Amino acid sequence: MFRFIKRGEFLKNLSFYNCSVQDKKSKNVLKNVQRCISGQISKSDNLFPERVDFPDRHIGPRDQDVVTMLDLLEYKSLDQLTNDAVPKQIQLQGLMKIDDPMSEYDLIERVRKLAEKNKIWRSYIGMGYHNCCVPHSIMRNMFENPGWTTQYTPYQPEIAQGRLESLLNYQTMVSDLTGLDVANASLLDEGTAAAEALSLCHRHNKRTKFVVSERLHPQTLSVVQTRLDALGLEVTVVPDVRQVDFAQRDISAVLLQCPDTRGLVYDYSGLAAAAQEHGTLVVVATDLLALALLRPPAECGAALAVGTSQRLGVPLGYGGPHAGFFAAEHPLVRLMPGRMVGVTRDAAGRDAYRLALQTREQHIRRDKATSNICTAQALLANMSAMYAVYHGPQGLRDIATRVHNATLVLDHGIQRRGHTQSNDVYFDTLYIIPTEDHDATAIKARAQEMKINLRYFDGGAVGVALDETTTMQDVDDLLWIFDCDKVKEVAQSGDVILRSILKGPYRRTSPYLTHPVFNMHHSETRIVRYMKRLENKDISLVHSMIPLGSCTMKLNSTTEMMPCSFQHFTDIHPFAPLDQCQGYHTLFEELANDLCAITGYDRVSFQPNSGAQGEYAGLRTIKRYHEYRGDAGRNICLIPVSAHGTNPASAHMAGMRVCAIRVTPSGDIDMEHLKDMVEEHSSKLSCLMLTYPSTFGVFEERAADVCALVHAHGGQVYLDGANMNAQVGLCRPGDYGSDVSHLNLHKTFCIPHGGGGPGMGPIGVKAHLAPFLPSHPVVNPLADLGDAAHSFGSVSAAPFGSSAILPISWAYIKMMGPKGLKRATQVAILNANYMSRRLDGHYKTLYKGERGLVAHEFIIDVRDLKKTANIEPGDIAKRLMDFGFHAPTISWPVAGTLMIEPTESEDLQELDRFCEALISIRKEIKDIEDGIMDKRLNPVKMAPHTQEEVITEDWNRPYTRQQAAFPAPFVKGETKIWPTVSRIDDMYGDKHLVCTCPPVLDDF
Repeated sequence: MFRFIKRGEFLKNLSFYNCSVQDKKSKNVLKNVQRCISGQISKSDNLFPERVDFPDRHIGPRDQDVVTMLDLLEYKSLDQLTNDAVPKQIQLQGLMKIDDPMSEYDLIERVRKLAEKNKIWRSYIGMGYHNCCVPHSIMRNMFENPGWTTQYTPYQPEIAQGRLESLLNYQTMVSDLTGLDVANASLLDEGTAAAEALSLCHRHNKRTKFVVSERLHPQTLSVVQTRLDALGLEVTVVPDVRQVDFAQRDISAVLLQCPDTRGLVYDYSGLAAAAQEHGTLVVVATDLLALALLRPPAECGAALAVGTSQRLGVPLGYGGPHAGFFAAEHPLVRLMPGRMVGVTRDAAGRDAYRLALQTREQHIRRDKATSNICTAQALLANMSAMYAVYHGPQGLRDIATRVHNATLVLDHGIQRRGHTQSNDVYFDTLYIIPTEDHDATAIKARAQEMKINLRYFDGGAVGVALDETTTMQDVDDLLWIFDCDKVKEVAQSGDVILRSILKGPYRRTSPYLTHPVFNMHHSETRIVRYMKRLENKDISLVHSMIPLGSCTMKLNSTTEMMPCSFQHFTDIHPFAPLDQCQGYHTLFEELANDLCAITGYDRVSFQPNSGAQGEYAGLRTIKRYHEYRGDAGRNICLIPVSAHGTNPASAHMAGMRVCAIRVTPSGDIDMEHLKDMVEEHSSKLSCLMLTYPSTFGVFEERAADVCALVHAHGGQVYLDGANMNAQVGLCRPGDYGSDVSHLNLHKTFCIPHGGGGPGMGPIGVKAHLAPFLPSHPVVNPLADLGDAAHSFGSVSAAPFGSSAILPISWAYIKMMGPKGLKRATQVAILNANYMSRRLDGHYKTLYKGERGLVAHEFIIDVRDLKKTANIEPGDIAKRLMDFGFHAPTISWPVAGTLMIEPTESEDLQELDRFCEALISIRKEIKDIEDGIMDKRLNPVKMAPHTQEEVITEDWNRPYTRQQAAFPAPFVKGETKIWPTVSRIDDMYGDKHLVCTCPPVLDDF
């Protein structure tokens, strides 16, 4: 940022201005500075912009780089390039109607004011959401650290050992606390985890009836009912699951909550024994902190346990993102949804980590997939794992004991006053029936006076849930609200801890967190070094480009990320009264308006907290629309084989029947086959799922015709938003015929991938679908529609999904403005076409549009290399690690290929480095083809090369150490990224499945 210079002011040193004269803008600024010094400028001249343009920070290539790349492609301008790439009939005329860009500094000032519209009251609402003390060392070194936030899902384990180890710690923590054999690496939230658990039970025993306790948290109950209803499964909600008769042997599973939503802890071991006798599985939604004191679910007979780990070191964030947990008995492990980290070995025989059982992935099994989950909440799971590592077993027990003791004091004081507290046994939550002389109305008035939120039930009962942040002063204030004596007087009035869990049969006696990792990092020095050691094992965007096709790994700017840590965003309970959350809702409204202007839709729902959740929500919205119109029989979903991988799984979960549409050899939808299919299924056609540009990386010319054809037969068009980064500012799905899309905010709109999550997948819809969007039992996002709303139900536990990360996308759009967003899209397309052209002659780009152009990503075909050199895409992926790069997407959507997406944030130098790496690898492969190198013992097949291997005295490979570790001039010692393990043995890991911390490793 340049300061204003008074006329005639003398500058002794111009080095500041001379240090980065790299483009026309800088040169012009320098000329103006010199003119100002010499007195040639009048006061009216507009010398300097007020602030540095954010688009110039976000977009990598400089102006002269753009010219260089356009020259190679034989184009004169970005407009000329994208006019040829994007079909004429769908191009947007003019700019999107969004505000002009703000500077980074103005935006921070604006977002602070917006955040402060949220009122931070003390919330004791509970319902699965609790305040907690987030250790500052974890907040700063993980949540606010791009080395942790900008990693991709650890599909390339050799350069992801750090986050894999941390996620294994998470799995171990969950397994230990629940007492169950295995846990996954997190799910999206508690509600979806519970729904996934019941779906697993159905797959296990093939039964279709489920019994669910009405004492679940209401949002969990809603998500479960919504999900199972679509699959045609029968759900019966009962007041007391302990009274269920299992004798008919037709109940698949029973789902209960303990402690329940009112706080009651009860014995369900008899229920579990009866259920097991008749082949019914018991699923328990529970609280991890409570399990530090309570008997774990496994000891009570549960087969599965679910919940959220939010209160273990993750802020409230108005509902998310938080990591849901999922644990099960070992016989169910191969049916478990989501990702699991397993222990395996590398080529040198050393222990290593990787994602296990990946054949369950949706893009492999498509509509036969057991779940559509394609993300986790990895970043938040890592935070909770580090919270457990930092505090250790005794620390967790101490925290849980403090919370429980504070609740005991509050309970004792309330009952002394004459109020009724109906939970005989509890951990942190009381269910209070007030006296007539001090009823719920009086209590609420006093609570508001103290700026405290409680939970108010129909019928006049009041709920209070304490947490880690609760102090004795807070308890004093709560006692005052209930017109009780102070803590000191209560404590002197009798044995307060008489009803403690620790004195009764519900207390935990089994150990947990016994592995050394949970018992040696309790000082800040140790935890910071541990986090840094793990971070250093991984490649993220702070190291180099991550060119994963369909994943859009672009800049996640510091300015965009900063608001996520603002207290007025982090410390808001998702069920706080709306008048305390006006900052959030103003932000939701502005972001929704901008997304509608970008997409051509009319309304947005923020509830889906992943892209796959967005797919599901969009399809359920379509299905509900047809049902409301009397067309319940419309259940056919047409999906081109070029569509995104989770589409078929989402359609299956939504209760639709999938029919595949062929594509032509050029990668376009086969229009004749599509015509035949829509005619054959005309009366039952629900929708078409279209990925645009296609997953093959091209703009199909007839997208509008495809939409019109589906509409002509009564269907709706779902357009997968995974590839919106090729459309923003150039075309709008809502204009060329789409009815609904999910929008991957963790792709196009800059929310970071977080090592595999969080994601965010809100859906935009045309006006006719708006009444059928997701609702919520506590805070209804469709309240403004009144009786016109006809929702299908809930898809996530929180009403507005992962609200705390929405400021990232809001900030990105505000700082880019309409011109900046359009240019970002154009440069993304430019970068992809430049790389494709640079690699021409070395690799073949598999699909191109009619004018020989790709969209924002492209596929290179390496299938022939298997025959000529015994080289597969995975070999190239591993070799790229030696050059310091993460691999592109491998063998998807076409087996034997690599899909590359550079994004607009990567500059020309980085694009060239990556191209040079691929070209160098192709030359090595040529040496194999020519017999110069052995087909088995060569640097591609033996990659990646660890530092330990390269420096060993026993180097006996038929190529040099230099070629192994420093295969190109740009791979230098000071910037070299070393994989920490050799090539992973996937088969060994699946055959010897271990998903908790292994015995002590040498480096502990």
